[in-house]
Amino acid sequence: MTEIVKLALNSVKSEFAENPAVISLRNVTQRYGEAGAAQTVLALDNISLDIRRGEFFCLLGPSGCGKSTLLNIIGGLVKPTEGAVTVHDTAVNAPMPDKMAFVFQESTLFPWYTVAENFGIALKYRGIARGEWKDRTLTALKSVGMTQFVDHFPNQLSIGMRQRINLARGIAAETEILLMDEPFAALDEQSRMVLGEDLSTLLAETGKTILFVTHSLAEAVFLSDRIALMTARPGRIKTIIDIDEPHPRLPAFMLQPRFSELRNACYASLRDEIRQAMLDAETTGERP
Repeated sequence: MTEIVKLALNSVKSEFAENPAVISLRNVTQRYGEAGAAQTVLALDNISLDIRRGEFFCLLGPSGCGKSTLLNIIGGLVKPTEGAVTVHDTAVNAPMPDKMAFVFQESTLFPWYTVAENFGIALKYRGIARGEWKDRTLTALKSVGMTQFVDHFPNQLSIGMRQRINLARGIAAETEILLMDEPFAALDEQSRMVLGEDLSTLLAETGKTILFVTHSLAEAVFLSDRIALMTARPGRIKTIIDIDEPHPRLPAFMLQPRFSELRNACYASLRDEIRQAMLDAETTGERP
C-alpha cells in the first residue's frame, strides 16, 4: 500500500460514523447468464456495506466494475443472485418509491409533457396527493434555480437544465434516500461543479442519505463523506476512504492540499484496477 493511500485511510473518521445504517448489504453477488453455462459473468462478488443515515456515499471504480448494477440492486430494480439488501431492516425485493428516489444519467423527462406535467406523473406514481403537486414542484425547482421553466417542454431546455430538472424531481419525492447514477456525466465541467455545490447544500439542509455513482475522482472527493473504491470486474469493495470535510462544500475545498491528497489516494488505489479493466475490455472486445 502506498504512503498516500495510508494517509487517506488514517484520516479522521466521518461525523456519521456513529449514525445507524439506513442501507445494509450482506454478501451481495450478481451473476449474469444461466447457472452452469460457459458464458456466465460474475459482475459483483460478495459485497457487504452499511450506508449511514445522512451521509453522502460514493461508489467509484473502473468502467464495468458493477457500480450501476449495485445501485440498481439497492434500489430494487435488479434482484441479486445471492445476498440481501435491507433499508431500515426491511428487505428490498422491488422498488420502494416511498423511501428511495432515482436520478439517472440520462434525462427521463417525457418530451411531450411540460416540466410541471412531468413532475405530476412522478408524484402520482409515488402516491402523492394531487393537492401537493404544485407546492412540491415549485419548492424543488427553486432549490435548483429552475422555477421560471416550470411550463417549458424538455426540448426547450439545455442538457444541463434538464439534468437540474431531474435532480429537482428526485428532491420533490421527499424520500429519505436519493440514488444517483452518474447524474452529471453528460455535463461540462463548469455545470458539474455548480450542480455539485447544489447537491452538497441539499445534503446539509435536508440530511438526506445520498448514494452516488461516478467515474470522476474529483467529483467523488468533492461530494462524498465516504468513497467505496471498487475493483475491476468482478466488482468487490477494495477499500473505503473517509472525507472529513463538512457540508456544504465550496470550491475553495478543491484548492486545499487535503483535496489533492485524497484524490491522489483514490487514483493510487484504483490505478491497477483501471488497467485491469482496460485489459479485460481488449481481451473480450467489450467497450471499456
